Amino acid sequence: MQAQPGSSLPLVVDLDGTLLATDSLYESFWAGLGQAPVFTLLCVLRNISNPSRLKSALAARVQPDIENLPPRQEVLDQIAQAQQAGRMVALASGADQRIVDAVAQRLGLAGVHLGSDGTTNLTGAAKAAALVARFGAGGFAYMGDSRADIPVWQAAGQAIVVAPGKKLRRRIKALALTDVTFIGAPPSALALLRAMRPHQWVKNLLLFLPMLAAHQFDLATFGAILLGVASFCAAASSIYIVNDLLDLSADRQHAQKRFRPFASGAAKIVHGMALSVALGAVSLLVAAWLGWGMFGLVLLYMALSLAYSLRLKRLRWLDVFMLATLYTLRVVAGTLAGQLVLSGWLANFIFPVFLALGCVKRLTELAGAPPGKALAGRGYAPEDRADLRNIAIAATLAATVIFGLYTFSNIASALYIAPWLLRLAALIIPIWLARMILRGWQGRMNHDPIVFALTDAPGVALLLFGAVLVLSAAGLF
Repeated sequence: MQAQPGSSLPLVVDLDGTLLATDSLYESFWAGLGQAPVFTLLCVLRNISNPSRLKSALAARVQPDIENLPPRQEVLDQIAQAQQAGRMVALASGADQRIVDAVAQRLGLAGVHLGSDGTTNLTGAAKAAALVARFGAGGFAYMGDSRADIPVWQAAGQAIVVAPGKKLRRRIKALALTDVTFIGAPPSALALLRAMRPHQWVKNLLLFLPMLAAHQFDLATFGAILLGVASFCAAASSIYIVNDLLDLSADRQHAQKRFRPFASGAAKIVHGMALSVALGAVSLLVAAWLGWGMFGLVLLYMALSLAYSLRLKRLRWLDVFMLATLYTLRVVAGTLAGQLVLSGWLANFIFPVFLALGCVKRLTELAGAPPGKALAGRGYAPEDRADLRNIAIAATLAATVIFGLYTFSNIASALYIAPWLLRLAALIIPIWLARMILRGWQGRMNHDPIVFALTDAPGVALLLFGAVLVLSAAGLF
């Protein structure tokens, strides 16, 4: 077939990173980890050296949620313009043929589309040869997004480069192709920063609680706990990324979470995977510097968090108890980092507080869910709201009683010159938690109650008043 003017050539569109702002192989991998983790890991280990066979094996057992994969609007616009002009539009991708056909069906693209078949990995030179065999040298326009597409652009009559980075743009310009168009912007590093959820790092200030409870205010203790906070921030961000990758399908069905970096395609999954591993390694190195006890606890925290992300968060009731456990581990970490003695009073008080807040988190999500619909990726349904509220109320009462009993203990008498002020502070606990439970029941808060608590003016005022009472009881205010 002879080359034709670019405006009339058949338009061939790559899938991963081009038509879709994501990669179907990584999508399949994470969907597989959520649905069949043992199979998925074994599949990767057995086929890591054969990409086409790996894609085929995964696609035969697990597939991503095709209907909710994020497309690039600028590419959809190009496809629509080509169709209006009467041009043929075909997909040609390194993705498995089953996924290519499913995406084509979703978009209503008739005709024959090309994908990997378990033997041939349809990328680079293999894709170029297949397209030349079908359309002739220079007989097609090709939309791609990566360095692997260079042989295809060289064989095409028109090159359309999607969301290129600076290196790829320079490389394409150096090829001196006769007809090149650049569209779209590359992913921003800020999207990866958002995926780390730095606003959640405030939770790790819980590591300072043992220092405050023990009135141990020396600089060495503060510095050691600050390093512990840094370790937990890195560990938490590592797991947040894993959690987002496991929740891709559920997040895309959520009114707000669909805008998260990986769910929306603003950040690449492979970059997230690399960042998660790096953050985990940094966290463990810092923890090891603080001591093997701290190293073991951070490792336990990460293991439990991973188990939570993979399975436990889908188990009704166990989910909220795990959330409370992960928060309590932060307090234990503060004692290890600062080489303090863990107070049983503190641990027993913190657990029910965060059990109540875990229930508030689920109440908020259920309040915002469509009527009669269960939470995607969770084990809760609308009929569980009353039970969640009751658990939160019971946990609030438990926390209040434990704190009240503490004010009469020998430890409190030794640390505080005015324990009666502590008893006044105990009244703040049920008032503050009752407000949180009510807001969660009404669905009137951020999906994370800790983040909400830091921006809720009346709640912050209550907490500050309680802090003043505690400091006054200690003679520090």
